[in-house]
Formats: sequence, C-alpha cells, structure tokens
Amino acid sequence: MPEIVYTPPEGEPVHVNLKDQYWSAFLAWLLPGAGHFYQGRYAKGMLFMVCILSTFLVGLGLGRGRCVYATDSEGKLNYYYIGQFGVGLPALPAVVQSIKTSDGGDPFFELCERFPGDYAATDLRFHKIDRDRDGERESDIPRSRTLKDGLMAPPAGPINENVPDTLAMWHFDYKHMFEMGVLYTFVAGLLNILAIYDAFCGPAIVTAAQREEMDRRKNKKKGSL
Repeated sequence: MPEIVYTPPEGEPVHVNLKDQYWSAFLAWLLPGAGHFYQGRYAKGMLFMVCILSTFLVGLGLGRGRCVYATDSEGKLNYYYIGQFGVGLPALPAVVQSIKTSDGGDPFFELCERFPGDYAATDLRFHKIDRDRDGERESDIPRSRTLKDGLMAPPAGPINENVPDTLAMWHFDYKHMFEMGVLYTFVAGLLNILAIYDAFCGPAIVTAAQREEMDRRKNKKKGSL
C-alpha cells in the first residue's frame, strides 16, 4: 500500500494512501471517481465523477445515443470508441450491442429497436419493403421514419459512400450535434485516463526539495541572461 506524504511549507504533512494501486486504477476506469472513493479521496472522486460523467452523458444526448458504438455494421472498429472506452462501464453497452447485432441481432439484448430490416437504401432515397400476399413491393417513406437504430448499437444496413446509409442519416438529421456528441464522449474518455493515472500514481505533488531545485534552476537561468 504505497503512501505519498506531502509536507507543505506551513501546516501538517498530508498523507495520501493509494492502497492497492491496480485495483484503484481498475475502479477508476470502471466508473469515473470510483478509484478515488476507494482510496478515501472523496472530494477528488466526486469532482471526477461529476465532470467526466456529465461530459459523457451530454455528448451521448447530443448524438441521440448513437455517437458511441464499438464497430460498424461490417464489423470494422469505430476508432473514436478507443477514446470513448476510457469512460469504462457507461461505454460498455456499445460492445454488447456490437456483439449481439453482428449476426443479425438478438432482440433480448438490444436496448432499443434497431433500424428495421424491411427498410432498404437504393439510389438516393430510402424505401420500405411492403410484404403481402402478392409478394414484395416498395414504396417511398419519409426519411425521419428510418431513424430507429438502438442505443449505442452500430449503424445498421450496408455501409456505402454512394448511398445515404444509416450513418449518413445520423449526420444529416443531427447535423453538427452528432459530431459534437462524438467530441464530448471522446474527450470524456481521455479525461478519465488522466483520472486513472491519478488513482494509480497519486497526485503530482511538488516536494520542498523539488521546489528548491526548481527555484535554483530558475535563478541560475535568470543570472545567465
């Protein structure tokens, strides 16, 4: 159980008990601030939890729950998710959704209704495939009725740059809000990586000896000018 002792110029020494560093780091990743609560650093834990989770949830709301997903419908990794994954548990439903929708979907695990299978993108419009006794026929439908992909689920349907696929619809209908949602959730993950480092290594405390050395180098640099 490593302990950091900080002796300020005035007052009593400050003791920071990091306890089990690896467990602290894991808890800090699992839920922002949890590792600091485990270490008894409640004020810092609450600060990280409120700031990081609120940033992530605001971004998730801006992107209507669709700006966080692990892979696309073709199984290719969404590279933004590498940063979003840093938030831990709040971003894990994206992994579950990607696994459960990779082979056609599992209704039990899907958190919302996905993009329906009876909608198809052809040319530059979306069509609904009506199935009846006479067979299949297509009829145009409003674009807004096609936005039914699940929370944190990958965009459904084929990915094609030449037709308005599901991902293109998200960008078209949410406009800059989708990109802002990606940015917010990505930054939240990066911030939590810093919080994980703080839980593992402790606060970046400048000791009295280090401060004296910094002042000595500063004065030496001034004298050489």
